[in-house]
Amino acid sequence: MTAVPEDGPEDAAQTRYAWRVLTVSAVGAILCGVNTSTMDVALPVVSRHFNASATQASWTLLSFMLANTALILIFGRVADLVGRRKLYLMGLGTLTLASLLCGLAPNANWLIGFRVLQAVGAAALLCNITALITDAFPRRLLSTALGINVSIAAAAQVLGPVLGGALVAGFGWRSVFWFNVPIGAAGLLWARYSLRREASRLDRERFDLLGGVLSAMALGGLVLALSEGGALGWSSRPVLIGLVLLVIGAPLFLRVERRRSFAMLDLALFAERARSLAYLSLFLMALARFAVVMLVALYLQAASGKSAFHAGMQVIPVALGMAITSPIAGRLTRRYSARLLSSTGMGVTAAGLFALSMIIAPGIDSVAVSACLLAVGVGTGLFMTPNTSSIMESVAANQRGMANGMRQGAQNAGYVTSTALSLAIVTMGLPLLEKKAAYAGTLSALSPHLLGTFTNGYRSALLVLGAACLVGMVASIARGPRVFPTEVAEKKRSARADGLTARALLDGMPRVGGNTPAPVQLQAMPRAWLGGVRAPVQPGGVRRGPRTWWRPPVRRKRSLASRRG
Repeated sequence: MTAVPEDGPEDAAQTRYAWRVLTVSAVGAILCGVNTSTMDVALPVVSRHFNASATQASWTLLSFMLANTALILIFGRVADLVGRRKLYLMGLGTLTLASLLCGLAPNANWLIGFRVLQAVGAAALLCNITALITDAFPRRLLSTALGINVSIAAAAQVLGPVLGGALVAGFGWRSVFWFNVPIGAAGLLWARYSLRREASRLDRERFDLLGGVLSAMALGGLVLALSEGGALGWSSRPVLIGLVLLVIGAPLFLRVERRRSFAMLDLALFAERARSLAYLSLFLMALARFAVVMLVALYLQAASGKSAFHAGMQVIPVALGMAITSPIAGRLTRRYSARLLSSTGMGVTAAGLFALSMIIAPGIDSVAVSACLLAVGVGTGLFMTPNTSSIMESVAANQRGMANGMRQGAQNAGYVTSTALSLAIVTMGLPLLEKKAAYAGTLSALSPHLLGTFTNGYRSALLVLGAACLVGMVASIARGPRVFPTEVAEKKRSARADGLTARALLDGMPRVGGNTPAPVQLQAMPRAWLGGVRAPVQPGGVRRGPRTWWRPPVRRKRSLASRRG
């Protein structure tokens, strides 16, 4: 039996380049994280400055996430076609310019428009960061690099609320955006120097414009319906328009993508059960976790009369827990399955959300809030690194932009849904003027009855988020013990040409999931891992071919001649 030899020591120059790529991606992760979290604490000040309506205040947050979510899947495909370097540089430049313009906005409507431009740049960055890291790092260092990347993004979320509160208090809300400009300019120069040029694939493949339009239409309709349902009523015209866009756009998108030679989204990404459930659990985790920082910061200002800086300091434990746990989870990924680590993380997050729903009140204890938020952050950090690693290691290199775009799109869809759904639930029982007071952070001066209604809305929102996290934990558990490593997909063709069996192929590969010997691993691996490779002989001498989770193997009837023989 011939085995595929293990890879030798990694080239030193390539390893140095990989760590340089991580520093480049860190700039993009920091800017995207800071831009998202600073607005959580700056929103009441911006609303008061522009005398913004409740809808304008809500869309100051939602416009960024809507445009970001609608474009990130498109940019993931563009990155695979034109190259990750070009798109990353374009995104970083756009985000930097938009930050400068946001600080110059003359009114709330202009600010919302510039936030959309910010989202365009952020989408180009986010769909590239993880793919750049996966391309550059060898597999033995990949989980460590991804853990560091998650920690950097979490540190940006730690810095965001504190920095936002300090800048608003010391220099005004415009400084929240201008702070990004020098960092973005320096990062643009460093990325231009560091990232290697790539060959374009546009001469061999085409961009699916219709698929991009339909995906943006469906996602835009979803966010429009969710964001305006609580404020205007679920039978209002904007909500109905959003639902129509969703109902028409989503089925058409799926129908078009099935028939495209060069699809915006290759639906084969969902053929592997473990990967598809990893996407689902990521969406539910994002839905459960994202709005917590915004909800707590808004509640402390609106119901307790705290300053923006105090509110920003109070929500630090969420990102602090992520920053501490993510690199630890990266190391644990080498020994334990993504299912175990990610499911445990979702359970810890759900516990923190349920505990927070029970203690939320105008005179809430700071220590208790910090403990609940720390549990949410620890659970998120334990979930993110293994789940991301399991997705990115399971696809071929030429599909990493698409796979990461889908991963980031699912996460952003969860963010948008989390924000829109939470704000709708929290403000559902308030009159129109009181909704405006809540966004402006002045609700504490109103009657105890309205404060009680506001607090009950918070409890309901946190319970809904906790329930979503539990559903995600069930999906994570159902994914199965492993996601097949990328090396199988990359080497199966050469293995078939050499006449190797699946067992020989895996014997020569690095072990995954701990120190279990490869022959034992092979018995535990789903047969879908072995697509295109000669399957091992099962007990009883029957050789069974590969199958996917939704399609059972074809059982051929033996001919009469063969049965007689």
